[in-house]
Amino acid sequence: MANYRVGRVAQEIQREVNDIIRKRVRDPRVQGINITDVRVTGDLQQATIFYSTLSDEEKDVENAQLGLDKATGLIRKELGQRLSIYKTPELMFERDESVAYGNRIDELLRDLNKD
Repeated sequence: MANYRVGRVAQEIQREVNDIIRKRVRDPRVQGINITDVRVTGDLQQATIFYSTLSDEEKDVENAQLGLDKATGLIRKELGQRLSIYKTPELMFERDESVAYGNRIDELLRDLNKD
């Protein structure tokens, strides 16, 4: 039964964090970030938020991570006001490598079709 709640909370966190990043965070380093997945621990104490960036350049990815780390306090505060749970989870941001991996596979397939 608890698994349903964890899934619902993860979906709600994903929706709200997307909204918070778009509307409240003014840091230009986090513009163009998409939240792809959220994983919440069973006790709802920690949430790992996976994101992708529009640019695959290492400098842009590093700047986006720094911007998210800087904005974590604001995002957590806003999330606590918007969610109706007892304790707001601790947030950790990680880059989602699956998007870059998928782009690489597409590129390889296009190269094969070209030949």
